[in-house]
Amino acid sequence: MSAAVDAPRDLPIRISEIFGPTIQGEGLLIGLPTVFVRTGGCDYRCSWCDTLHAVDSDYRDDWKPLSVEAIWAEVVRLSGGKPITVSLSGGNPAIQPLGPLIRKGKGEGYRFALETQGSICKDWFADLDYLVLSAKPPSSGMETDWQAFENCLEAAGTGPQLALKVVVFDDADFAYAREAASRFPALPVYLQPGNHTPPPPDDDDARVDVDGIMDRMLWLVEKVASERWFEARVLPQLHVLLWGNRRGV
Repeated sequence: MSAAVDAPRDLPIRISEIFGPTIQGEGLLIGLPTVFVRTGGCDYRCSWCDTLHAVDSDYRDDWKPLSVEAIWAEVVRLSGGKPITVSLSGGNPAIQPLGPLIRKGKGEGYRFALETQGSICKDWFADLDYLVLSAKPPSSGMETDWQAFENCLEAAGTGPQLALKVVVFDDADFAYAREAASRFPALPVYLQPGNHTPPPPDDDDARVDVDGIMDRMLWLVEKVASERWFEARVLPQLHVLLWGNRRGV
């Protein structure tokens, strides 16, 4: 009799931070109580990134490779064992092998949301409850691979609730958002004024120009109304208005 072949073990997941319960501050689930699992690493380098501590490879020594069991133990501790929505964020969480974590949590009644720029496709997208594709506009300095974006949608299939989110700083970003929405007319669209005062990675108490953000919010509302783009929803970054650039909230 031949020796049994060991089943492959779950790969470790690089974690930047796990925190909550707090509320989701933006997009599809704004205001919803949430525990955040923030992974480390990203294939983008957006000019206005507000989570560089989870993106910049200079901070990779701070990202802990954790097992599914270790991550899940912390989620359960934070939630008191009561099922809650778990938000998988980054960086780009699609880089990490999150499938086993999602399957474990859903087996215990938890829900999972993930936000990604749509540059990396994973088959476990179909296991999510919510998938937000945050397409990066011209102000980010990144270019969108629309084929990769479509591949993400195809991988998700009919599993999660889907949404398109775009951060808007200026007219070029607004035009990009309209183009993105026209490519995927079935997706609900969420527009968000950008935070032009993101924190340095090592200073989560950095000042936020709330007045400037609210001026951009007002401009965006007026822009949507004047162009009769009635399908779009304009939302703030609620966590920025409440807590500024602080981490862990």
